[in-house]
Amino acid sequence: MTIETVLGPIPDDRLGPTLMHEHIFTGFAELRAEYPRDVDAQDERAVRTLTALAETGFRSLVDLTVYGLGRDVRRIARIAEKAGVNIIPATGIYTFADMPGYFKNYTIRVDEDFISSVLIREIEQGIGETGIHAGIIKFATDARGLTPDIEKIIAQSAIAQLRTGVPISTHTDAPTRNGLVQQELLRTAGVDLGRVVIGHSGDSTDLGYLEQLIENGSWLGMDRFGHEPSGTLADRIATVAAMCERGYADRMVLSHDTNVTSDNTPEELRSSPLFANWHFRCVPDIVLPALRERGVSEADIEKMTVTNPVAILATPR
Repeated sequence: MTIETVLGPIPDDRLGPTLMHEHIFTGFAELRAEYPRDVDAQDERAVRTLTALAETGFRSLVDLTVYGLGRDVRRIARIAEKAGVNIIPATGIYTFADMPGYFKNYTIRVDEDFISSVLIREIEQGIGETGIHAGIIKFATDARGLTPDIEKIIAQSAIAQLRTGVPISTHTDAPTRNGLVQQELLRTAGVDLGRVVIGHSGDSTDLGYLEQLIENGSWLGMDRFGHEPSGTLADRIATVAAMCERGYADRMVLSHDTNVTSDNTPEELRSSPLFANWHFRCVPDIVLPALRERGVSEADIEKMTVTNPVAILATPR
């Protein structure tokens, strides 16, 4: 089986240790049009960052930047080639409440299944005219919960998943346990929950909630290491270790949900102590050694970083 990357499909045995929920850049396109930044400098910083990541043995990552987050797969492909890393691109819509006007107007006035048609095209034919195929679908629910537009996006994401077989990775609000809501909507739509990663599960220390997500069939995205405002690094490590002790290493994946640069996170915040460890090497340099100290086996680490990502991302064609 193969896995789609921004540089084309690769055999699944070339994936190796993988971060399953990251962003190279997140941006606000209209802002960048009027207030441009030094793109070359940003790109050079990205190449340095990912080259340093590859030196740890992590040579692959999933970039869940989709509509609403400033996706630019041509740019990401150039960076992947220079840094020598595998980057899996995504399709989907990122919003916590209202559907972007473009999608809403077409859905109402042209085709009620317009969203799923776009997602399917980006998976099967490629994103725009780039020839780069999305390898995963992304959607979000947050503290506000379900809105009519979010429910429609989830339903359309389900249609695309059933048509293409690619996995879904989500954004959730763990304190309100809305990963369970996502699961129910997807299950009702006919999606195999074994093709779904419930993102930001590591924001929770509620082992009962996490076990329920697993028992329902999904993978846990333990994917915000270093993002202290949503959960301390110590709590996140302790939670993963506890879940491994309960035998769940084969249902978890690890990541940071960080980025090289972002219009959504001011640099003034990124330089504060709350974000000191929110970088691409937190998992390999801090988290994995800490898990080993807590008794997590190399076999379990291999599952969370290699075996599970392959099982999620490899899609028969």
